[in-house]
Amino acid sequence: MNGAELKATLQAGGRVFGTMLSIGRNPRWIPILDGVGLDYVIIDTEHNPRSRGELGDFLTMFNTTGVVPIVRIPIPDSHYVTMAMDAGAQGVLAPYCETVDQVKEVVAAAKWRPLKGEAVARVVETGQHVSDATRAYLEDRNRNSIAIIGIESVAAVNTLEKILDVPGIDGIFVGPNDMSISLGIPDQYDRQEYRDTVKKVIDTAALRGIPVLVHHQTPELSTFWIKQGARFILHGTDRRALAEGFRADFTRLRDVAKEL
Repeated sequence: MNGAELKATLQAGGRVFGTMLSIGRNPRWIPILDGVGLDYVIIDTEHNPRSRGELGDFLTMFNTTGVVPIVRIPIPDSHYVTMAMDAGAQGVLAPYCETVDQVKEVVAAAKWRPLKGEAVARVVETGQHVSDATRAYLEDRNRNSIAIIGIESVAAVNTLEKILDVPGIDGIFVGPNDMSISLGIPDQYDRQEYRDTVKKVIDTAALRGIPVLVHHQTPELSTFWIKQGARFILHGTDRRALAEGFRADFTRLRDVAKEL
């Protein structure tokens, strides 16, 4: 799968499945991830340090697989979008967006790279290109590009309708930790206020044909949100998979040993 195929699956009403890479740094892990049922990965550079060189090596290797690499950039800024896309990312996740201007900046850099300045601002505002040839060239060059917007606060939810008016958004990301903190109920994911807020995001985006990612860590919570309409499914992290896998195996082995 590539970025264009991932978008086509979602636009047709299908589901895609991915995880967040938070601690993995060695590209030699990537062939393993190519065979575990992932359609895409989010490589985190917001909360986890990675040099541009490390990120570039990661992306180069991922682009030899069938797993679509998307980068969570540190802040919603065109500079970080361009760095990630130039390094080989097939998409970006821009965290904690609250204003229409932030979203326009991210989408412009992700979808119309390398167009800049007044020319790209005009495209985002009016859809007017320098020429038909330029439009065709940029659409082809960026055919795999994915733009995901992070809606992670009450302020963002209140602005969601206007944010969704920006053309070129491929997905909406809900960060449960940030959203629950903004609601005043940190990590209380069973509270009705949290559930109602996230469901509002899913339903509002669905009316525009835009899928939502709700990033939870347990199969139970991810299952709940799949049933609530999340189609751009983002589950767990490499850190959690490693810890839970070892914990489960060695708990079982220790139990066996106790019986001897």
